[in-house]
Amino acid sequence: MAEPARGTVRANGLEFGYLAAGPEDGPLALCLHGFPDSAYTWRELLPELAGAGYRAVAPFMRGYAPTEVPDDGVYQTGALAADAVALHGALGGGSDAVVIGHDWGAFATYGAAAHAPELWSKVVTIAVPPLNALMEGFFGYEQLKRSFYMFLFQTPLAEMAWNRDFVDGLWRDWSPGHGAQARAVDVDHVMACLGTPENLGAAIGYYRAMFDPARHVERYAAEQEAVSAKGERPVLYLHGADDGCLGADVVVPGGDVSAVLAHLPEGSRVECVPGVGHFMQVERPGDVNARILDWLAG
Repeated sequence: MAEPARGTVRANGLEFGYLAAGPEDGPLALCLHGFPDSAYTWRELLPELAGAGYRAVAPFMRGYAPTEVPDDGVYQTGALAADAVALHGALGGGSDAVVIGHDWGAFATYGAAAHAPELWSKVVTIAVPPLNALMEGFFGYEQLKRSFYMFLFQTPLAEMAWNRDFVDGLWRDWSPGHGAQARAVDVDHVMACLGTPENLGAAIGYYRAMFDPARHVERYAAEQEAVSAKGERPVLYLHGADDGCLGADVVVPGGDVSAVLAHLPEGSRVECVPGVGHFMQVERPGDVNARILDWLAG
């Protein structure tokens, strides 16, 4: 498999590093990663999108090296959505663009698609359902145990706990079917992206902003509201049956997708993918890529 091209682009006041594949004149496919992850999480999908004619671009999210750490320290989900909209423009996207997001990238995708639906023809999200659907089951005991890291990240202990073993443990728990050798590749990329105190502070800042509205700024108020809006562009939502980060028992209990569908636009589709966990796009790329490409083609 050919290595994706690397590039940089300025959008929303930040210099973003990105990986890309596909023809320069193809419709934009913007692929947004989550935590603890990097743009390399899309290394299997980028060439498939390129083969389908897309200009597939996976930026490193704000604060994840080589993308700049924002001077203002703003990491609210509205800012992530604004980044996606700005990247669409900076990369020359048209109304035929598609946006695909995993984990934090899913939040950015919901916000970008609802805030500026005219920019996107198709939407895909993975591993994090719409915010209102997530909140319905989040506070059960088992899910709160899985989400210990979110609460750890509200304290100064977060930076003290951070090391390679911690990241590897999250990946092992969240995608138990992703073998140690394959997992090591992804953990290497994470450690490279978050190898400085500034970059690590940015990644943890996403979680601190989530729990502290005082960290939100007015200029992203519209995008912030859009993150939890239903939107109008149909969404393909994929959730792993073995997800150890956000349990399928919370999101699609007993395989019932109705609660998630209720918070998505008409025409959306929800699929619980068997045999995969949180990082399904690298755990079983053939299956996941086929589902995404089928949705985009349809």
